[in-house]
Amino acid sequence: QVQLVESGGGLVQAGGSLRLSCAASGRTFMGWFRQAPGKEREFLAAIFWSGGSTYYADSVKGRFTISRDNAKNTVYLQMTRLKPEDTAVYYCAARGSASGPYYTVSGYKYWGQGTQVTVSS
Repeated sequence: QVQLVESGGGLVQAGGSLRLSCAASGRTFMGWFRQAPGKEREFLAAIFWSGGSTYYADSVKGRFTISRDNAKNTVYLQMTRLKPEDTAVYYCAARGSASGPYYTVSGYKYWGQGTQVTVSS
């Protein structure tokens, strides 16, 4: 069983940066998603815990970076050049025994509580 605790959200000006953290109780394939009001949950990035291969949605490629610290059992999402349209609740997710594609919600079994990111214009 994987427990996930997210932190690092907040209010930031357009063009600024934030780093989100996800403390995990286990090691598995990890992903970041976001959900804006009235929108579906959107895949952002994913990483293999072992090996560290990464995958990004086209919408954030070049601006967001996913990484992990094995010693701290923590996954990060470094967000740069933030835009107002990045405003959403951001979720950390762990694949566990899920079998769906890694870029979909069905690809993950465990989810964090979410952290709000608001980008002002």
